[in-house]
Amino acid sequence: MGRITLDKVTKRFGEVEVIPPLDLTIDDGEFVVFVGPSGCGKSTLLRLIAGLEDVSSGQIRIDGEDATQAPPAKRKLAMVFQSYALYPHMSVRKNIAFPLRMAGIDKAEQDRRIENAAKVLNLTDYLERRPGQLSGGQRQRVAIGRAIVREPAAFLFDEPLSNLDAALRVGMRLEISELHERLKTTMIYVTHDQVEAMTMADKIVVLRAGNIEQVGSPLTLYREPRNLFVAGFIGSPKMNLIDGAEAAKHGARTIGIRPEHIDVSPQAGTWEGTVGVSEHLGSDTFFHVHVDGMKEPITVRAGGEVGLHHGDKVYLTPQPERIHRFDDKGLRIA
Repeated sequence: MGRITLDKVTKRFGEVEVIPPLDLTIDDGEFVVFVGPSGCGKSTLLRLIAGLEDVSSGQIRIDGEDATQAPPAKRKLAMVFQSYALYPHMSVRKNIAFPLRMAGIDKAEQDRRIENAAKVLNLTDYLERRPGQLSGGQRQRVAIGRAIVREPAAFLFDEPLSNLDAALRVGMRLEISELHERLKTTMIYVTHDQVEAMTMADKIVVLRAGNIEQVGSPLTLYREPRNLFVAGFIGSPKMNLIDGAEAAKHGARTIGIRPEHIDVSPQAGTWEGTVGVSEHLGSDTFFHVHVDGMKEPITVRAGGEVGLHHGDKVYLTPQPERIHRFDDKGLRIA
């Protein structure tokens, strides 16, 4: 059981409202990612759910019960922080056991839960080591293990991978996703990295200035962004956004086209341009093409073996059915 409902939840710091009235439902067993730029309110929202910040108004319900004023320990939630927050003088076993000892769980039950968590997280061989003897990824797994043994209704992750290097982040991303598949427990995950959001989430909540801009599956947000903000934020590289005369041809204030939905030809096409910077990633190459009359270069995704170079003249043709149109308020035109 891990259904979480936010009903008109707000948060103010003094006179500043950082979370305007907000409604959101997270279903039991969902992996939900809060994503948005720095300062958008995603970590504040997570802390409101956890009980680490007081709600200014509105209601938070966990499995149908009002938890708005409940202290963190009574919310049946377990939080994993960015900083690991491990005790350096304690063994891995004692770190994982800490919340159980605080809760007065008997020793036999503690051992059962610790062994199960260690097995799930491949930590069995490290239980007698101290955090200083572990890698960053192993320390993060210990922090997750300490959350697992509490057998919570939901896990809350606050940018847990941001201290890891790129390779470890990819590995831990897969481990957390696999953990969700095994446990089937509700998980709420905060990140500023939209690639993490796209690859891990069942449902993404895109936030800006405390407001929810869009909620949906990763592919829904990618294929049908409801406004310019979501269109420009979701996707890597980001969607090309074009206004002016070119957008007007399509009956829009702004049009958007993703890099992989533009055809490239050396002979003919809709837009004529000159190749600028190229980014070679092996299987793919991203070209930034300067087109006359457009403020920003157009990013194009092509195969890794495409033989284009800086200064080459090319022609670009957006696939008509893939063009997104937005009105003068930045809203998607159906």
